[in-house]
Amino acid sequence: MIKLDIFSDPICPWCFIGKTHLDRALESRSNHPFMIEWHPFQLNPEMPEGGMDRRAYLEGKFGGKDNAIKAYMPVAEHADKAGLKMNLEGIKITPNTINAHRLIHWAGIDGIQTPIVSALFKAYFNEGRDISDIDVLADVADTNGMDAAVTRKLLLSDADLDEVRQKDEAARNIGINSVPTFIVAGQHAVPGAHPPELWQRVIDDIEEQLQSDQI
Repeated sequence: MIKLDIFSDPICPWCFIGKTHLDRALESRSNHPFMIEWHPFQLNPEMPEGGMDRRAYLEGKFGGKDNAIKAYMPVAEHADKAGLKMNLEGIKITPNTINAHRLIHWAGIDGIQTPIVSALFKAYFNEGRDISDIDVLADVADTNGMDAAVTRKLLLSDADLDEVRQKDEAARNIGINSVPTFIVAGQHAVPGAHPPELWQRVIDDIEEQLQSDQI
């Protein structure tokens, strides 16, 4: 198997698009060699614990309403092409995502990281839910095979909080400054939301190399 490390944030629209493209490629290559692990990268590590109004956040980040609209036009365009129906108008809060990353971390221990990541993207971008809310995160956990009561108890504590923050910092220290970023076999960085065709070529090249090594 080949390790595919994915650095992302569940409130990053390009991460949702990039994952969708990757999913399409993996579906078309059912015997793909990837073993996937998700890693934390907070877009807004200094975000207040309770988050902030999304409109205010976007206008502040992009310098006004018009610029925010322009910045999100490519997002909407690429989401449509990927078959994603993002309900961007339904998102009222830009949350702090540290607890969502803790949930992804624990999902990795249970071997269900990717379903949890998918559920968080759906909860935020399709359902407009506040994924910093402990009740929301416990529900995401419960509906994807994790124990809601245990998850809630962990989220109410500081369990693995420092570890997740350290992983976020470690990603920045190795030069990751945007997400999604995919790292293939611990060597080759592939930043951005690339189309399924690129991933299909990557998979085919890896499979060819693996076959050559066996000859």
